[in-house]
Amino acid sequence: MIQLSLRPYWYLRHGQTDWNRDGLSQGRTDVPLNETGIAQADAAAKLFETCVSKHTPFTHIVSSPLDRAFQTAAIVREGLIAKGFEAFPLETDEGLEEVCFGEQEGQPMGDWYDSWIAGDYTPAGAEPFSVLRARAVEAINRATEHGGVPLIVAHGALFRALRAAMNLPANVRLPNATPLWLEPGAATQDAWSLTVVDA
Repeated sequence: MIQLSLRPYWYLRHGQTDWNRDGLSQGRTDVPLNETGIAQADAAAKLFETCVSKHTPFTHIVSSPLDRAFQTAAIVREGLIAKGFEAFPLETDEGLEEVCFGEQEGQPMGDWYDSWIAGDYTPAGAEPFSVLRARAVEAINRATEHGGVPLIVAHGALFRALRAAMNLPANVRLPNATPLWLEPGAATQDAWSLTVVDA
């Protein structure tokens, strides 16, 4: 099993979409931000203005190519540039795309996530959790391997896979557009710390 490199990173789930608002599984369906999501991305940029001084600042942004994530990343980047921050490089990585939920996409959120994470159930046409975990870890490792600290802008189910890779409880819902600082311990995958930045 591929291990997550012991290097810190920032994580930001995209802002709200209409499907988030309506409690529908999005998966790989490319749903754009709604007005609330755009406002959330703006608010995240303002949080980053102050929180980067409390933790290691990010040096580059790596986003999922899906519109809701890339738009969030672009809004954060432009908001910080407008406040005098340097123009952070922004790139995409297909490994950060949200999980394909197959037949569940566009359907109300169900109670099958625990079974999916455990490998006991995968919706028809969907990506197994183990496959999602492997590609998510590979994407984070690519983002951190050349030095600096990345801001990863991606998705909720993908972050469940990263939580599993950090030996944190996996089935925890991540709020939209709330910055997270992830930092490993000195020598073990079991020592990751997660800091929610909300003020």
